[in-house]
Amino acid sequence: MPQGGNAQLSTVVLAAGEGTRMRSSTPKVLHPIAGRPLVEHATRAVAGLDPEHLVVVVGHGREAVTEHLEGLTTALDRKVTTAVQTEQKGTGHAVSCGLSELPPSLSGTVIVTYGDVPLLETNTLSALLAEHTSSGNAVTVLTAVVEDPTGYGRIVRDADGGVTAIVEHKDADEDQLEIAEINSGIYAFDAEVLSDGLSRLSTDNAQGELYLTDVLSIARGDGRGVGALVCVDAWQVEGVNDRVQLARLGAELNRRLLERWMREGVSVIDTGSVWLDAGVTLARDVLIEPNVQLRGSTSVGEGATIGPDTTLTNVTVAEGAKVIRTHGSDSAIGAGASVGPFAYLRPGTSLGEKGKIGTFVEVKNSRIGTGTKIPHLSYIGDADIGEYSNVGAASVTVNYDGVSKHRTTIGSHARTGCDNMFVAPVTVGDGAYSGAGTVIRRDVPPGALAVSGGPQRNLEDWVVNRRPGTAAAEAALAAQKRVEEQQP
Repeated sequence: MPQGGNAQLSTVVLAAGEGTRMRSSTPKVLHPIAGRPLVEHATRAVAGLDPEHLVVVVGHGREAVTEHLEGLTTALDRKVTTAVQTEQKGTGHAVSCGLSELPPSLSGTVIVTYGDVPLLETNTLSALLAEHTSSGNAVTVLTAVVEDPTGYGRIVRDADGGVTAIVEHKDADEDQLEIAEINSGIYAFDAEVLSDGLSRLSTDNAQGELYLTDVLSIARGDGRGVGALVCVDAWQVEGVNDRVQLARLGAELNRRLLERWMREGVSVIDTGSVWLDAGVTLARDVLIEPNVQLRGSTSVGEGATIGPDTTLTNVTVAEGAKVIRTHGSDSAIGAGASVGPFAYLRPGTSLGEKGKIGTFVEVKNSRIGTGTKIPHLSYIGDADIGEYSNVGAASVTVNYDGVSKHRTTIGSHARTGCDNMFVAPVTVGDGAYSGAGTVIRRDVPPGALAVSGGPQRNLEDWVVNRRPGTAAAEAALAAQKRVEEQQP
């Protein structure tokens, strides 16, 4: 995103509150839904307007919040400035802190929003900006009509529908408490009106705080226009104050993400058991079975099937692949490949086209070539395996010597037997074979057969002599007697 595309627009996101009702050591705005902290959702929404200045006001837990915003600066490819509110003296004081990071001669429009309204969309802010500009208002507030306005500031209008005031719930009289139109806390201000109004605020209210809402009354008293835009989608202006609301908004955002992708051509068998992060991308004709969580930057290619019972985080799944009952992270699955059931893909796994990672197989930091199969009951760690090879059941790359990790290399078109131990560092050449139960400690040349066990020995009557009286000994004696009776 280019920085500073709209030179007449600045944005301030208020994210300094402690959020005591969350009952958490984590700052409220860092609690996530859909894989992103609340403050990131809010910041991305305003960043979509491409403002010249984007300021986030931080306070409680500011070190952690600032650290996340620094990472978001890279992700958005634009500057996100932080301003510190050391004392919580109200929304008016918070906005003043935000403006302190902007040029003193600021002009144009300032949009103010909050760090705990994660469903707010850029197009809604665009509509607010357009209404503010076209109406020539000094202040335009985003409002919503809700069934239960408890706790919200009420929008007071005159007979002509003009906004005369915003009254906080604790300061409202009985008639004002009946008003269903509420203040979202999201505004578009003329920059000069905002600066002047903030300098004239008073703490003469129930909370003894500087209310940003009083700027509207000041502007109206000065004869300046104050307007409102009703947001018909009330979900977008709902904030998070406790974990109940966090879960509620998280579920609603998930519903919206699923609906979006289904309209793009994705099939979801059970929407009640599938959860998506906001950064997930899905191609058309993807099939998502029940009990699936797709997290982080996971992407799924056309025609792939995910699930049931699968969790993928930052995994790339190419077209036509099938991933069943699998837990995976930071991995790549090739086109037409098959994974699972009951597979575990740890970071650094790369499975080639039409490859297979089968049942009860764990793979870590390994590259597995096109068409290669690891069907079952194996651990492959720190390995490079070529094309069209087959690794037998119950195989292990012994990659750790107690101090350092070492790599195993298996070539193309190799066939390794069941219950093989590859003691790294070791290389198995192209086209090589190995016998069942082989412990491979030395390199295997291309086309060679590796075996490590000696000739089999049978110690006759060992059980009868060493375990007399046991069920096994009695069964052995009975079998020997039957054999003797059958002899001529």
